[in-house]
Amino acid sequence: MLTDKEIEEGKKVTQYSLPPYHEHNDCIRIAYEWLDGKEKTKYPSKRCLPLKHIIEHWAWRYVSRTDIEVAATLHPDVHGQYPHYNISVRRIDPPIGRLDGIGEAFTQMNYCKKDPTSGQGSQGTEQPTRGPFGLI
Repeated sequence: MLTDKEIEEGKKVTQYSLPPYHEHNDCIRIAYEWLDGKEKTKYPSKRCLPLKHIIEHWAWRYVSRTDIEVAATLHPDVHGQYPHYNISVRRIDPPIGRLDGIGEAFTQMNYCKKDPTSGQGSQGTEQPTRGPFGLI
C-alpha cells in the first residue's frame, strides 16, 4: 500500500489537468488500487470513460479527478493522461478486497447508488459488492 510519503512525493511531480484537490490520501490509495487491479493494455484507451465515477461507485467514497492523476503518476505500469490510460475498458471492477486496510473506503454510502456506465446498481457488477457491514 502507498505510504503518505510516497503520495506527497507523487503530488509534487503530477502534471495536473485541474487545480489539485485532495480530501484524503486514502482517496489516492483507492484510485491506485483500482488502477492496479485493472488489466493493462499496450496503448492508452481512446474511449473516454467516467473513471472518477466508476472508482467512486466501486469504493463508496468521493475521489477527485486529481486523486486519480496522482495515482496514475505513482503507478509504474499506468501511462497516459486522464481519462485515457492504458487500462482495459471492460467494465469489470477489481476485487473489493483490494480496499482492505484503506480506512476511507466504504465511508460515503451515497456513492454506491448507480453505476454510471450501465445504469445498474451494485448488483450489475461482476464482483460481489461489500459495504461497511459485509457483502451485499
